[in-house]
Amino acid sequence: MATKFTKETYLYWYELMQLIRQFELMAEEKYKMEGKIRGFFHAYVGQEAIAAGCMTATRPEDPFITAYRDHGLAIAKGISVNSCMAELYGKATGCAKGKGGSMHFFGKEQAFYGGHGIVGAQIGTGAGLAFAEKYKGTDNVCLTYFGDGAARQGMLHETFNLAMLWQLPVIFICENNNYAMGTSIKRTSNITDIFKLADGYDMPSDVVDGMSPESVHEGVSRAVKRAREGGGPTLLEIKTYRYKGHSISDPQKYRTKEEVEEYKGKDPITAILETIKKNKFATDDEIAEINRRVDQAVAESVKFAEESPWPNDDEVLKDVYVDQNYPFIVD
Repeated sequence: MATKFTKETYLYWYELMQLIRQFELMAEEKYKMEGKIRGFFHAYVGQEAIAAGCMTATRPEDPFITAYRDHGLAIAKGISVNSCMAELYGKATGCAKGKGGSMHFFGKEQAFYGGHGIVGAQIGTGAGLAFAEKYKGTDNVCLTYFGDGAARQGMLHETFNLAMLWQLPVIFICENNNYAMGTSIKRTSNITDIFKLADGYDMPSDVVDGMSPESVHEGVSRAVKRAREGGGPTLLEIKTYRYKGHSISDPQKYRTKEEVEEYKGKDPITAILETIKKNKFATDDEIAEINRRVDQAVAESVKFAEESPWPNDDEVLKDVYVDQNYPFIVD
């Protein structure tokens, strides 16, 4: 069975997706069963193919920015699972020093600029990151992720207009998992094909199968090539599905169990594993070794988080931006 991608690529996708999946499942257990993790928690389970395909279609220096369902993309960009788990625990060794929690992962060295809790706010910030890359004269491309719910925010339209006007090197990626927080797009928008929103700005757009790393890689690669060559932005509607609720506490009464099971039948990890086996890219023992490495990494992340210290009290006023010359501050 011939494949478009190499053995190494398929094995990389499989291990990365497994790492994201098992990290999320372990974190959910620590949240629900043990109460070790508090606050909001939005799992990436089911959407791992997007992170995998985007990584092989980009370079490490290409900045990523996303909303609050950020764990998977942060891990993909190279933020260690230790610092990710520690951040969920609120520990000082977390990737945001324990100050951000689940929704605000951050890694400057990895060009991962968040985790943002305000719906749609990262769309404008992503265009700003792209503007900075263009201003500095690099050919880096910013991947700006948002959900289908954020597609109804005014920020999107203002940003699309300027991004096209200035031909910014940005890929707008809508991770369309069908339900926003818990309402179908059919009930909230006259335009249910999100990629069509680009038409009003003469922006190139495409629809991508978000359950397939191969399709994600190909769609993102085309858009990235266009941006690197000065062709400006692209809107990609990547159709995916989250197996968990909007957040872990979501009762999910807006969809049926049968629908969830139907999508689980298209699971990207299972599909990639089948491709690996059919092409004899790895033996059963080699696959078992990958799974062992993943399980060990996740287990070690929990140990690291639980043994890490809490932030000191004097950290509360650090990392807060203050402009002493701001004219509207009254003593």
